[in-house]
Amino acid sequence: MALVVLLRGVNVGGHRNFRPTTLAEKLKHLDAVNIGAAGTFVIRQKITRAELRAELERRLPFDAEIMICHGREIDRLMSQNHFADQPTGPDIVRFVSVLSKNPRSAPSTPMSFPPTGTWLLKILARDNRFVFGVYRRHMKVISLLGKFDRLFGVPATTRNWNTITEIAKVLGQSVLGR
Repeated sequence: MALVVLLRGVNVGGHRNFRPTTLAEKLKHLDAVNIGAAGTFVIRQKITRAELRAELERRLPFDAEIMICHGREIDRLMSQNHFADQPTGPDIVRFVSVLSKNPRSAPSTPMSFPPTGTWLLKILARDNRFVFGVYRRHMKVISLLGKFDRLFGVPATTRNWNTITEIAKVLGQSVLGR
């Protein structure tokens, strides 16, 4: 089964910039597919997580937090509907945060930020290393997402649900023989 790589905090605000397409090209022996500009890749050749992590660390021009999950975990996420009954619209973004590992303890869900008044961010549910939520397009949300490390006790990286959907499409293609 394919592996999914999510790099944390790259190509954001002029820091830790790199070209994901260039990295994917360097990883073509692993049949790497770049998903967008945020450091998200699907690795379709068989490789262990440890070998892949070492390969990425060797090829990245900076130190980065690297989250790796199995493609079957993404397939399982797609079969769930954590966003049912949530508002939609151009100012609402569905997201998934991937934790570096399953936290020893975590807050109960759901929860909203701020806790009173109009919400900016809602954490809907957590499923092992995956945290599902929605946020409003507002500058304060960036700082709220930045608090996930403390909230869950482990590093986290966040992707728009559309990115997760694109990953699932690539995973489907790898099952069908590309």
